Amino acid sequence: QVQLVESGGGLVRPGGSLRLSCAASRSIASIYAMGWYRQVPGKQRELVASIGTGGTTIYADFVKGRFSISRDNAKITAYLQMNDLKPEDTAVYYCYADASGLQRSWGQGTQVTVSS
Repeated sequence: QVQLVESGGGLVRPGGSLRLSCAASRSIASIYAMGWYRQVPGKQRELVASIGTGGTTIYADFVKGRFSISRDNAKITAYLQMNDLKPEDTAVYYCYADASGLQRSWGQGTQVTVSS
């Protein structure tokens, strides 16, 4: 399994920005996708964004134009830049990684709270 360490959550006002990081313990060569889901109490976890080995990205409709995902292969780290945050973006954000021959790995989760 891939060990993932998340950072970058916190409290921000509406319209503000945060950047989440997800550092992996395994060589990026074996990881073919990384991304984030988010979850609020009482609801299912939902995909926010993902990025593949070749840089192909997928975004949920509710973050298009506001969030941007990227990855630094040398640092084996993925980033989620979140701009123009809204109160409805408040959730626990979970990083994940899909590696060849392994089950999906999850980070510990980081709280993002958008409130005035």
